[in-house]
Amino acid sequence: MRRRVVITGLGAVTPLGNTVEETWGAILAGKSGAGPITRFDAAGFGFPTRIAAEVRGFDAGVYLERKEERKLDRFAQYAIAGATQAIRDAGLKITPALAPRIGTIVGTGMGGVETIESAVETLRAVDRGWKRLSPFTVPKVIPNMAAGQVSIRFGLKGPNSCVSTACASGTHAIGDAFKLIQRGVSDVMVAGGTEAAVTPLGIGAFCAMRAMSTRNDTPETASRPFDRTRDGFVMGEGAGIVILEELSLAIERGARIYAEVIGYGLTGDAYHITAPPEDSDGTNRCMRMALEDARIEPEEVDYVNAHGTATPYNDGLESRSIRSVFGAHARRLAVSSTKSMTGHLLGGAGGIETIFIALALRDQIFPPTINLTDPDDDCDLDYVAGGARSGTVRAALSNSFGFGGTNACLILRGFEPTSGG
Repeated sequence: MRRRVVITGLGAVTPLGNTVEETWGAILAGKSGAGPITRFDAAGFGFPTRIAAEVRGFDAGVYLERKEERKLDRFAQYAIAGATQAIRDAGLKITPALAPRIGTIVGTGMGGVETIESAVETLRAVDRGWKRLSPFTVPKVIPNMAAGQVSIRFGLKGPNSCVSTACASGTHAIGDAFKLIQRGVSDVMVAGGTEAAVTPLGIGAFCAMRAMSTRNDTPETASRPFDRTRDGFVMGEGAGIVILEELSLAIERGARIYAEVIGYGLTGDAYHITAPPEDSDGTNRCMRMALEDARIEPEEVDYVNAHGTATPYNDGLESRSIRSVFGAHARRLAVSSTKSMTGHLLGGAGGIETIFIALALRDQIFPPTINLTDPDDDCDLDYVAGGARSGTVRAALSNSFGFGGTNACLILRGFEPTSGG
C-alpha cells in the first residue's frame, strides 16, 4: 500500500487576481488577464510584442516587512504570498514536532531575472560599479531562493528543494513533493511554481525566438490556444502553491480536502531544445506514465488541463498526443487551456494549473478556453469553447511541457475516503 496524498490548501497570485478566489472567479467568467506591458516601455525597446499578462495590484507588504521585501526578487515574493495563503487555507499548525516532517519544493523557470538586469545596469553605471551591488544580489537571483525563503519563513525543516525545468517546473515540483510524501520521507509538502519574467530581458529573449503573440492592439484576444489564427503565447507571471498532506494526518486534524493526488508522469523527448517530436513520443509516454501511476484507466479521466500555449507548433501536437493516449475516449474528454486567460506563467504555470484542476474537481465544472472561434484542423477535441461548463469530473489531468524536452503530468481525483492507495 502506498501512502495517500491529498491537497488541503491553495494559494495563488496571478494576472487574474491576488488570491485563489479572485483568480478562479475570473477563470469561470472567461476573463483575460492580458494587457499592455506597464512594467517598462516595451515600445521603446522596439519589441514586436508589447503585451503581457501582468500581476496587478500586488502588495508585497501584506506578506513581508518592507526591509524584507527589498531583499527578495518578485518571483520569491509571489511564492511567499502563495505559500502564506495556502498554509492559512489549510489551517496548518507548524509545531516543533511536525516541522521536520514538512518540506517545500518550489519550481521556477527563470529565477531572479529582474535582479540580474538591475545588477548589470549597476555594474555598467560607474567605474568599479561592483562596489554598489547589494550583498543580497546572489540570494535574490538564485532559483532555489523561493523555496528557501518559504522554508525559512515558516520553519519548514523537511526537504527543501527547487525544480527548474522550464515550463514544467511547477508540475515537477508538485509531482516530486507528492512522491516524497507517498514514500514516507515527509508528511506535508508546500509545493508549486513561481515566475516573474515580465522584464526587458524576459520579453526581448522570447521576441527573438518569435514565440509570442504580436496582437498588441487586442491583448485580451491574443492568447488563442487551438485556434487557426493563433500566433504565439502571452507571457504571464505569478505563483501557484498547494499544500500536499498525507491522508491520515489530514483526516486526524479535520482538514478540508480539495482533491487527492494519484498520478505523476515525467519523461524526456531527447529530441530538440525547444520543439517536441512530430510523433509526440515524450508527451504520450508521460501521460501514460501518470495513468499507470494513478492505477486508473484512461476512461476514468474526464478533464485535461492542456499545456495549450497557443504557439503554432504545440497545440496540434498536444491534441494529437491526447488522441493517441486516450483513443476513442478523447472525443468524450473536456480539454481546455486556461493559459487563454492567465497567459503562460512559464515555471509558475504548473502551480496554478494544479489549483485549477483541484477546483474543477471540487466544483464539478470544466474551465473554458477563451478566444477559440476557428479551431485548427489538427485541433478537433472538445476545448470547452464559449464558457465554463458544469459536468461530471471524476479525475483530471494537467500537462506541462518545457524547453529541453522535459514533460510532466499530474492526475488528481475527487477525494473518496474508501478508495485504495
